[in-house]
Amino acid sequence: MPALNADRTLDVREVDGEPFGPIMTELDALEADETFLLINSFEPKPLFEVLSQRGFSYDSTRVDADEWHVEISHD
Repeated sequence: MPALNADRTLDVREVDGEPFGPIMTELDALEADETFLLINSFEPKPLFEVLSQRGFSYDSTRVDADEWHVEISHD
């Protein structure tokens, strides 16, 4: 159940291999007024520091036992 206001969505559960590259590609393409929804099977805590360092804010929500949504936007 993706957030209705997200401009971009990436479900990394469908990514074959390491998802960091595709996540960074989406972040690089994110316009200042857009929101990016990241869907993962766990809360991606290691990513949060990277987001903060790159000037993004985020809100993480557990949707199901193995589904987390992280809404990401520019600060």
